[in-house]
Parts: sequence; C-alpha cells; structure tokens
Amino acid sequence: MTAPLIVLMGVSGCGKSTIGAALAQRLGVHFIDGDELHSAANIAKMTAGIPLEDADRWPWLADIGRALSDHSTSGLVIACSALKRTYRDVIRREAPTTVFVHAHGEAELIHSRMAARPGHYMPVALLRSQLAILEPLAEDENGLVLDIQLPVDELVEAVELTLATQEGSSWATTEESSC
Repeated sequence: MTAPLIVLMGVSGCGKSTIGAALAQRLGVHFIDGDELHSAANIAKMTAGIPLEDADRWPWLADIGRALSDHSTSGLVIACSALKRTYRDVIRREAPTTVFVHAHGEAELIHSRMAARPGHYMPVALLRSQLAILEPLAEDENGLVLDIQLPVDELVEAVELTLATQEGSSWATTEESSC
C-alpha cells in the first residue's frame, strides 16, 4: 500500500493549514505546516512585508520535498504555498508521487480571512504579490482544486474521494481507518 503524499497549496490565508490538518487527521497521516520549515531570514523578510524571491524559496521548497520523501512509507500532508509550477517541480524532484491540492478562492475572501487572523507573521499587504505569481495547476500535474467557500469537512471529503478513485491509486481510506 502506498501512503499518500499531499501538498495543500495556495496563497496565504486560503486555509491550507486548517484543511491540511483536517485532511491528515481523516487519512491517519502526519501533518506539517510548511511555514515551520522557513528559515529565520525568510520569516523576518515576510514579517517586514518584503516578498520572498525565488532564491529565498529554493532551499525551503527542497526541505518541503525532503519532508515528503521522508514520509513516503507513512504518508504526509503538508501545507505549502507552492505558487509556481517551478516550485512544485522542486518538490516533485524529492517526492515524485506528491498530489497537489490547491485551496482556491476569491481575493476578497482571502483578504478578509487574513485581516481577521491575529498573530500571523504574513501581512495582508503581501497577498497581492502572492496572487500575482500564482500559477494554477496544469492539466499534466497530479492534483485538484478546492473552492474554499465550502466547509472544511466537505473539502476534506472531496479530496478523500478524489484520491480514492484516482486511476492506479493503491490506497484508499475507510471510515474505520480515519482518525
């Protein structure tokens, strides 16, 4: 049985961590918030309202990929923006079977969620820069898109059903195996 390796992707404030944690619990696998893998320098930049450049992201993305690869037998859900195809390619180099789940929503909804979120280092002012570089999943990428207006339980169920019915999928969860 192959364990699921899933990246919950999208811009800051889209619900990656909330959806990812709920999905990991349902699938009975570990969850990591990719923000925890950022370097202190990256966090300082973002806290100061300075968007990260690609050179800042490459080591972080490789760490995301290695974390997935390290959990290849046990499964992992990780929240990571993975905004560009090239970023997702870096992750796939380390963990080729990764499924990308894009938590997508309208900018106004995401902005309001970010504004209501206390204590997060990512300022609302950086949302525009993230939206500007976001590249939706391409048809040849292993993944799916979620509408973040839906309740978390419905989103988790949609991911679970999609993954369980994917052609060639060798794993599927059951109600008894969920946490």
